[in-house]
Amino acid sequence: MPPGRAEAFSSVFAIPKMDCPSEENLVRMALAGTEGVTALEFDLATRRLTVTHSGEAERIEAKLRPLNLDAALIETAAAKSTVGTLTRFSIPKMDCPSEENLIRMALADQAGIGTLSFDLRKHELSVIHMGPTEDILGKLAPLNLNAELIDSVPQGNVPLARPDPEGDASEARTLKVMLAINGTMFVFEMLVGLIAQSTGLIADSLDMFADAAVYGLALYAVGRAAGMKIRAAHFAGWLQMLLALGALGEVLRRAVFGSEPQSSLMIGVGLIALVANMTCLVLIARKRDRGVHMTASYIFSANDVIANLGVVAAGLLVAWTGSPYPDLVIGSIIGLVVLSGARRILMLR
Repeated sequence: MPPGRAEAFSSVFAIPKMDCPSEENLVRMALAGTEGVTALEFDLATRRLTVTHSGEAERIEAKLRPLNLDAALIETAAAKSTVGTLTRFSIPKMDCPSEENLIRMALADQAGIGTLSFDLRKHELSVIHMGPTEDILGKLAPLNLNAELIDSVPQGNVPLARPDPEGDASEARTLKVMLAINGTMFVFEMLVGLIAQSTGLIADSLDMFADAAVYGLALYAVGRAAGMKIRAAHFAGWLQMLLALGALGEVLRRAVFGSEPQSSLMIGVGLIALVANMTCLVLIARKRDRGVHMTASYIFSANDVIANLGVVAAGLLVAWTGSPYPDLVIGSIIGLVVLSGARRILMLR
């Protein structure tokens, strides 16, 4: 062992009351600031925790005791290795922030991840991690970005993520503002959409409702385990898909039975919604890397801006042509955009 380097140990703890991700998250938070702790490995099935650390195991047990999960030290032995791995991946189809966000979401619940470094210009991702490289590649493959392994080299200890209560509080405030904006705009757009007989506005209002649900679920996920954030994002994705199919059904109904959309209302409300969603996009862009739930919120907000521009364009075309078809076309496109956003979220595992 090199001079001046503390000896590394691997300690196994039995934690009888740790049987779901919420208890796992409590343990992570309790140990995240503990000096000398370099890795945690959870086994919820056997209710055991393996900690790689320097110093005495008893001080780790002391950190766990206040959680009232009946934690008890089983054994301590010299750690086989505390060295992580630096792995580089070539990702040819990763060329913009949206793909970067997808990758962050895909790896959010992967155990042993230290840091992620993206180089969009070279289409490369560098990951410092513990555990098999194949597990990471397995998470990237379903994204269809043509991810391939470049190389892996030994790296220093992988640091534990530290809890960030101030960041979580700021994140929660942002989500509350966005929830209020989208909830209000859902009611407003739906009422005006029915009055104006506009499938574009109706589709956009349903999109606002889905986003309000997304922000509510994301608010629930703040500060919780990565697995909980994945489930919240997936639930939001299914909800978004359901409402998008409903909007497309309304387009079909009005195409069959006819409609007379009012262009002035479409343009006016579309502009108001555009301002609301641009505000949401600016707010969420600053925090989109704080977890899968926030990245899902960012994707949905970006889709909303596109949808609002479409509604305004449809209103102008209806006024110019005197035909309801531009509204029906834009309503269909918005529905398909919403479906695409939902599909991207549901791809994540």
